[in-house]
Amino acid sequence: MARPTKSATRKPANEKLLEAAFGLIRTKGYSATTVDELCQAAGVTKGTFFHYFESKEALAIAAADHWSAVTGGFFKTAPYHEPADPLDRFIGYIEFRKQILHGAVPEFTCLVGTMVQEAYESHPKLREACANSIFTHAAVVEEDIRAAKAKHCPDADFDPRSLAVHTQAVLQGAFILAKATESNAVAVESLDHLIRYVRFLFSEPQPKGKTREQIAN
Repeated sequence: MARPTKSATRKPANEKLLEAAFGLIRTKGYSATTVDELCQAAGVTKGTFFHYFESKEALAIAAADHWSAVTGGFFKTAPYHEPADPLDRFIGYIEFRKQILHGAVPEFTCLVGTMVQEAYESHPKLREACANSIFTHAAVVEEDIRAAKAKHCPDADFDPRSLAVHTQAVLQGAFILAKATESNAVAVESLDHLIRYVRFLFSEPQPKGKTREQIAN
């Protein structure tokens, strides 16, 4: 791990704890991560922890919100926004997600996806925070999908919102497979298949209410 910079050491204690949660929970999972470990990773006392957060769940909920803010800024400045064609932007988004699948598995997997898999039933408030993070990101992707549909296949029978959510489902599933195999290879393959599917969907749109068999006949 790289040594912290001087600017990093001046971060507020609550922000250090949130960033510690990013690393530890993606590595160990929500349940296995302890308050003591979070404090040690952040370099703060347990008293400081409870000054900012009443429980580990409260920290995790705040971490989900902070994750949305940090990743939202990261994706907002990514180069896939540059093309004029919204379909190129959408495919570029998936390509970009594929390009950042590098390093150790915890480094590229999703914090909120990791937490919600464990806590969806036992911690409903945390589940809601994770769901909000995932679906808020999907809504941003949906904007390009909706514009691409309007330009390339306005009569196609698919819902842009549903496709945006499906994209996130593929990503989250790819992360699970990467964890299962301890490799990014299967995740990369999954996103390659997603790109093929998107190109097919936009190149051969189906008129509303008709199947391919009905079109052929």
